[in-house]
Amino acid sequence: MRSVSKFPLLFLLALALGACKREADTPAAPAQPDTAPAGTPATGTAAAPELKDVIETNDAYVVGISYPPTLNKYPGLAQAVAAYSDAARAELMQAVAGFGNDKPSAPYELSLSFEQVAETPELVAVAADGSRYTGGAHGEPLVARFVWLPLQNKLLTANELVPKVEGWAVIGAYIREQLHTSVSVRADADELPPEERLQFVRSADKMIDEGTELDVDNFSQFQPIVGADGKITALRFVFPPYQVGPYADGTQTVDVPAVILLPHVAPEYTGLFAKSS
Repeated sequence: MRSVSKFPLLFLLALALGACKREADTPAAPAQPDTAPAGTPATGTAAAPELKDVIETNDAYVVGISYPPTLNKYPGLAQAVAAYSDAARAELMQAVAGFGNDKPSAPYELSLSFEQVAETPELVAVAADGSRYTGGAHGEPLVARFVWLPLQNKLLTANELVPKVEGWAVIGAYIREQLHTSVSVRADADELPPEERLQFVRSADKMIDEGTELDVDNFSQFQPIVGADGKITALRFVFPPYQVGPYADGTQTVDVPAVILLPHVAPEYTGLFAKSS
């Protein structure tokens, strides 16, 4: 019996109520200008979509997608978010199409929520969290983070932020230490018998080590933690289920403070960070 059956329906109900409230209380977002903002290439750039919440239900599938209306202020960011959302929906529809004229025993489901988690003149950060169910015991987790630099009109990627492998070795070691410590603390709190504790810690540590190997892709999902002055005080690295722990552990995060990051950050981005006193 799958464990996600109730979540999408509750999500859709909350989404529908929220949409009604926004229509009543909030004026419509202004239309985007015809001319591209400074920094946008004059040619070869598709028009940015206007992001709108999506609710679709029928016997074969259920789709619920929500966006913060503020994202439409940043056409390039809206385009990146829409591409992720469209890809997630396309995979769902491909699975639905596999049934042909038949229908799944229970509707396939896509629940996806985008949340703006930071906004300053220098950066905007968006978190995407949700799940896609196409059969099996539970849904596939969907986890993504977007960090947009309005002044440069581009996404900030892990590769650009920390360009040298030596930097990721230091950052990865810090993250591993935090995750290993969390496992030990949990094992102590559960008061496991010695043999069970040893097996639990060994299994958990193995997943952590594999999920934080020296590969920048393992650290590609991050969001800034911003202080009162608008500068980044830490980066929160986000690890979806299965990367550093079992599905039951859910999404895990580790905050890496700016003092550890700054020696390895590319010079053009150090101004985004708070300087230690």
